[in-house]
Amino acid sequence: MTGNGDAASEDPVTGSREPVSEVPVTGDREAASEEPVTGTSQQAQVLGVTGHGVRAPQDPAVPGAPESAEQTATGTLPEPPGEPLTIDQLRFNGDGLICAVAQQFDTREVLMVAWMDAEAVRRTLATGAATYFSRSRRQYWVKGETSGHTQKVVEVRYDCDADALLLLVDQTGPACHTGSRSCFENRVLPLEVAVDA
Repeated sequence: MTGNGDAASEDPVTGSREPVSEVPVTGDREAASEEPVTGTSQQAQVLGVTGHGVRAPQDPAVPGAPESAEQTATGTLPEPPGEPLTIDQLRFNGDGLICAVAQQFDTREVLMVAWMDAEAVRRTLATGAATYFSRSRRQYWVKGETSGHTQKVVEVRYDCDADALLLLVDQTGPACHTGSRSCFENRVLPLEVAVDA
């Protein structure tokens, strides 16, 4: 057990040993996540949630954007959107999750991959701390809450299909539970064909 009462265990998706917070997150993070999140708020602008960023669903409708989740699921996403999509317009999988890749904002080093649901996205945008959803434990976890290896979110982007997120973060310490800077460090599958570089 950690000092805050959360168990630290390995996430089967990322392999990260991070604290697991019962839903809802307790402490200061809970209070911060209950504040309304809007894409036009000063906080959202500080996080760099612009362009291909994500807006909270409370914002006015985006002209030309899909009017429903069904439209988004059928691939009628505008190319490119005139304004950021709302969280509700992202394309979550059948389990209500979306893949999130964490990348160091200045070096572009890929750090880790995890899963988020709509609430984890909201919490991330509201607090600026990368918050993920554990599929095995069905719980939220804030990266580095116990270890101190935090991810301060600089910007959240979505891909052209709106079914994956890219979190540009400022990583403190290693991102991987093994102590490696990246979960992908020194883990290479060899190609069976020669590739001209």
